[in-house]
Amino acid sequence: MNRLKAGIIDVFGEEPLSGNPLAVVEDADALTDAEMKSISKEFNQAETTFLLRSSNADWRLRSFTASGAEVFGAGHNALGAWLWLAYRGRLGPLGEPTTYRQEIGADILPITLERRGAFIHGRMKQSPLKLLQVLDDTHLLAQALGVDDEALLHTPAPRVADTGGNHLLVRFVDASCVDRARPEHDKLLPILRGVGAEGCYVYAYDEKTPGHAYARFFNPTVGLWEDAATGTAAGPLCGYLGSAGLLGADRSLRVEQGVRMGRRSILEVRLAPDPELSGTGVVVLEGEISLASQIAKRPGHVAPVGVER
Repeated sequence: MNRLKAGIIDVFGEEPLSGNPLAVVEDADALTDAEMKSISKEFNQAETTFLLRSSNADWRLRSFTASGAEVFGAGHNALGAWLWLAYRGRLGPLGEPTTYRQEIGADILPITLERRGAFIHGRMKQSPLKLLQVLDDTHLLAQALGVDDEALLHTPAPRVADTGGNHLLVRFVDASCVDRARPEHDKLLPILRGVGAEGCYVYAYDEKTPGHAYARFFNPTVGLWEDAATGTAAGPLCGYLGSAGLLGADRSLRVEQGVRMGRRSILEVRLAPDPELSGTGVVVLEGEISLASQIAKRPGHVAPVGVER
């Protein structure tokens, strides 16, 4: 247990150093919560996912932010972990699409993997859409996001939606307005807590060209300044737009996120009938993480076992 296979995969990217990086740690069953949180802090990524055995599914996944907050839902944290397993050969050879079961929190959710050329592609169903609190007074929200009131649209209204993670979805006039957002997290945090939301997903969506959204994600409740790709927000967005009758006939949505951060990511979601998230990723780092004391390994060193007084 002192040495564990680990690495980083860029999720929702098709080339290295794009998409949203995820740290993954294999065979983490013996780790304590405190150790998982410390390892997540060591990697200092938006999220680190730990792979554990499960009696109810093929694998159990636990994910933590760099600040030590545990996160749930089937987003980049889950997709990246399964892509990692496939690239590492832990799932055997992939030919036809193969469906696996993943345990995330209290949920058992399916994920399907297949090889498309040089890439492994994954798609996974999220939990059924829950539409929660509507935010009627948006003046303070606009101030918290660093934009004028006119930058926000109210069709559909800013609202908390959940398909595994409850996020406040806020529609902007266009992509340039989304890029101009400069959130003040000390102002945004109480608004999110007031409506029972974890993060804030700001997006632009043109009804004349349905099927494409441009988004950014801010999550001060777990210490995440901005996220490059957020599957647990893209899923609720697709479901919310669908419930409002704003999606095209194919009931699908292609979300472009992370551009402002220099980490362009593409997330694809379709309603089937619940949101189904899909994408690929690229492994950029493979290695081991060591939890053994290096001091005790020095030649001639005798590790102390106790002191009597």
